[in-house]
This record gives sequence, structure tokens and C-alpha cells, in this order.
Amino acid sequence: MKKAFITGFTGMVGSHLADFLLANTDWEVHGLLRWRSPLDNVSHLLERVNEGDRVFLHYGDINDEASMHHILSQLKPDYVFHLAAQSYPLTSFDSPVETLNTNIVGTCRVLETLRIIMQTDSSYKPVVHVCASSEVFGKIPKEKKPETGIHEDCPFHPASPYAISKVGTDLLGRYYAEAYGMTVMTTRMFTHTGPRRGDVFHESTFAKQIALIEAGLIPAVVKVGNLDSLRTYADVRDAVRAYYMLVTMNPIPGEYYNIGGSYTCTVGDTLHTLINMSTMKDQIKVETDPERLRPIDADLQVPDCRKFKEHTGWEPEIPFEQTMEDLLNYWREKIKKTGVTLTR
Repeated sequence: MKKAFITGFTGMVGSHLADFLLANTDWEVHGLLRWRSPLDNVSHLLERVNEGDRVFLHYGDINDEASMHHILSQLKPDYVFHLAAQSYPLTSFDSPVETLNTNIVGTCRVLETLRIIMQTDSSYKPVVHVCASSEVFGKIPKEKKPETGIHEDCPFHPASPYAISKVGTDLLGRYYAEAYGMTVMTTRMFTHTGPRRGDVFHESTFAKQIALIEAGLIPAVVKVGNLDSLRTYADVRDAVRAYYMLVTMNPIPGEYYNIGGSYTCTVGDTLHTLINMSTMKDQIKVETDPERLRPIDADLQVPDCRKFKEHTGWEPEIPFEQTMEDLLNYWREKIKKTGVTLTR
């Protein structure tokens, strides 16, 4: 039985990837779990973990070299999905050093550990996915944006410490493929969202605030940042299907791909889509919160995904409206269970 190892297992993407692999393969799914990781996103899998039913948790941290070596040398997974990161662009302005250390040095630890294991066991040849980000392209001037969207070879212009860290992540993946012959592919996933999305991201904090308003827990005001940025949305469930196809359909060492949805709109349009789904849409007001504004914003995030689509045949399937409805319902259910929560 093949083994998949997921860093960032308890995050939105990692937990949905685990769900996909369990439903669509016969693989064992192994997740990296930090000692302090919340288990909310994988609570539905814990019974299977307890029973040893194809889901296994390993305590460790990509910032701890010893734990990474211990886990990977014993497990020797066939597939490695490196998703773990400090993944919040706004947070990175306050914590740039932690962001750079986790995302660049942490990625290096994962890849270097695998390289050392491969050096001692020449039969071990894992397929590795390194998750970078569309944020590497950053703030592209409108006059320089290609008509077909941002393609893989557009220049990097990172607009946050997070984006800078993902440039390092991206280049490390390609370096280990080129220098050591490792089967490593890098992806730049554009905005992807859905149930379990962290509330530091714009569409999820909108949905969370709307759900709190509906529950009578906060006034009928949604606080926002920059509403003019352009985003192209994919559903997280389409994203993890893409990641599976990446590692199973003729994986090419050193390749790098843009992946994203097909629905493009402004952040403001996304807000109004969610408000129009609310039972209190006529009462909700919108207010700009200066604390939600980035010092500089990646504001034209429209991808050209032809390279990945031509290689794998992947296409996004879940409509934008369904994604937003599922996200809003996720927050409604979560607030119903937990009651009062932080409003940011």
C-alpha cells in the first residue's frame, strides 16, 4: 500500500487533501501534527486514527530537524505533500522573521531530510509536491499583466514578507530537483477557499462576521480592508484534486505550475455575494477597518493555468457561488456549536 505524507495536515488544504485521498485511493495517509496544533479540521478523522484505519498522525515540526528525520526515515512515504507554512500574508508584516524561517528554512529541512534518506537508500524515490503561492507574483502593474493572465514565467514581485518567503520556497523546490535529481514539483496556487478556511483571509472573515451577525453576537456591520483587489477563486476541493493529479500523472522533476479557478471578481464583489446569501442582507452595513489594510497589496491575481491543464487535464468543477455558500454554512455551523468567538 502506498503512503502519502502531508505537512500542514490540520490546515484547510491538508485536511481536505486527506479527505480526498481516503475517498479516492487505497493509500495510507500520514499527517504531520505539531504538539500544539488544533484538531478542529480533522476531528471527523480521529475515529479512523484511533482505529488505525489508513490515517496516522506523527508529532513533529518542520522547524525541528530531528523530528523530521525520525518521521521520514521510518516512514519513507511514496508521496510528500509539503503544505505546512506560516500562510497568512497580513500576519507576515508583524512576524517577518518567523514567516521567513518557517517557510524557507522549514521547506529546506523537509527537502534536505528527504535528500539524505535517498542518499542512504538508493531505491527510495519519493514524489514531492512543494506548495508555493501565487503571492510570489505580487503587485503586477496593470499595463504589464499578460492578457491571458499571470503565467509561470512572469517575474516575481513579492508584496509581503509571506510572498518573499514563498519565492524562497518555490526556488528551493526547483533547486532540489535540478541539483539532486529529486522528483519535486512546485505549485503556485491562486486564491482557494471553502469550508475550514482560516478567518484571517478576506472571504472567510466576511463569512464569519456575517454568521456572527445572524447569530446576534455582533452588530450588523462587516469590517473590511481593500475591496478593489482582483482575485480568481478556486474551491479547495478542486485544489486538492489538482494536487493529487500533480503527483500521479507523469510527474516531471523541477516543473512548476500555476493553478487556479476560473471565476474572477473583486474582493468587494465577493463580499456582496456573501451578504446577499445572508438572512440579514438588508440590515448589514460595511465599514473599512484600517487594521485590515496591508501596507502593499497583491491586487491583480488572475492566473493563466494552461500549462497545468494541458499536462493533467484538470479543470475546476465547483462553482464560485457553491463555494461561498459552503463557506458561509461552515461558519454558521461552527458558531452554532461554539457560541461567542473572536470577531476578527
